[in-house]
Amino acid sequence: MAKFEGVKWAPRQMRYLLADKQFDIVGSDAKVFAVSRSVFYASCLCFEGIRFFCRKSAAGALEVNFLNWHKNLERLRRGLAFNLSRAQAALVPGVEELESILIHQYFRDPAIRPFLEDMAARGLQGYLRPFTVDEEQSMGVTFPGQPAVRAIFCSYDNYLGEPFTGVVIPHLVRAVGANGTGWLKLGINYMISLKALEAAKDVDPQAAAALFLDDQTQRPLAERRVTEWDSSCCLFGLRDGTVIKIPESELILPSVTIQGMVAILQDMGTKVEERHVSYGELVGWVQAKELVVAASVGTAGILNRCQKLICVDEANAASAIHTVDPGHALYARLAEAKAYYWDIYREKAKLPTGMNLYKYAL
Repeated sequence: MAKFEGVKWAPRQMRYLLADKQFDIVGSDAKVFAVSRSVFYASCLCFEGIRFFCRKSAAGALEVNFLNWHKNLERLRRGLAFNLSRAQAALVPGVEELESILIHQYFRDPAIRPFLEDMAARGLQGYLRPFTVDEEQSMGVTFPGQPAVRAIFCSYDNYLGEPFTGVVIPHLVRAVGANGTGWLKLGINYMISLKALEAAKDVDPQAAAALFLDDQTQRPLAERRVTEWDSSCCLFGLRDGTVIKIPESELILPSVTIQGMVAILQDMGTKVEERHVSYGELVGWVQAKELVVAASVGTAGILNRCQKLICVDEANAASAIHTVDPGHALYARLAEAKAYYWDIYREKAKLPTGMNLYKYAL
């Protein structure tokens, strides 16, 4: 998928050792041991991407705004719990503990205040990246000996996501449901995404995203279900004005952003239907020109509309090609919903039902 533009990293990152609850501010380039289970085996590697907005209040106080971010923190907890043994379950911090560490200790550290002040003055977007790592110098295939939460954040100007070309990649599987990894934001999930994108470029050199199907590779291709893009969830807009959202499952990362987008679209009067879509149904939509727009939805870009989606057959040859219909009302509606979503952060739009804006004075 597309890349960030104008990224600038904060001068410090935080580290929180779970066993003794020790908090430290360390350099932005603080290293991990070369001999660490996190390096060798991807043990205790999960992460989050959390958008925020930094602003000055009417009284001149520095504030940071997050949208629905307790859901991000809960997702981080689930990923961390997956990486630990049952005997280590008590080490997993609660949402309130993570909130306190990130806001009241990290964001309030004097070393990063000038960076946040500059963000507020320039109206820049922020991207917070909490992640976990095994801090122990170690060898051996075992659970982490010194699990820790680290975090760093950046400001950025834009996320260049439109227009993009996507290709369905049925011969690679992003996650296997039986392992329980597909619904977690784990480092081990993303190498397959890169491989799928490479395969997509074999079909179309301009491809910037791969669309995955489920893990039921023994079934006929047409019967398999659409899951998500390589690094984001998907929405489909149909000619009758309906938007289709794929239900959450063990193969799909529960997207915090897509939940907000659905609420906004519904408030705008758009019919949103949540249901599974078979690959055969998707191909049928494309061939009948019933699909007017496909979109990727994720934290960084919020929502990006696909200009071309290539469906392939069992031989990996193009069998149906969708091109976006910019004249259809849904094309503009999705862009409006994206802008509305970002305006909520900036307190320029009211909150739809079910969404929460978290405001912190620093």
